[in-house]
Amino acid sequence: MPARKKKSPDRIAIGEDMTIYNAAAHKQQLLDALAGAAERLEIDLSAVTEIDTAGFQLLMLVKREARRLGKQAQIVAHSEAVRELLDFYNMAAEFGDPLLIPAHQA
Repeated sequence: MPARKKKSPDRIAIGEDMTIYNAAAHKQQLLDALAGAAERLEIDLSAVTEIDTAGFQLLMLVKREARRLGKQAQIVAHSEAVRELLDFYNMAAEFGDPLLIPAHQA
């Protein structure tokens, strides 16, 4: 019997700011990506230069919706703005995603 190949996770990259001004578009984009993901959705936020409370709420929504669907949503790349926001809200541990800090910022 051939070994089962583990399916690689689906991935989405957000290349724009996650602010109230584009929250509706990002909400639909993230929820559609999660719905289409098999088991796990990786979210790349490395290009996000600005994030506000609306963006934070979207991330919380995606995490909650993933749990409801029995899937995983994991942030795999955090920009400095995203790291600062998670630190400000003291939510890095709650999100449970590994935070990689570039050497030049450590």
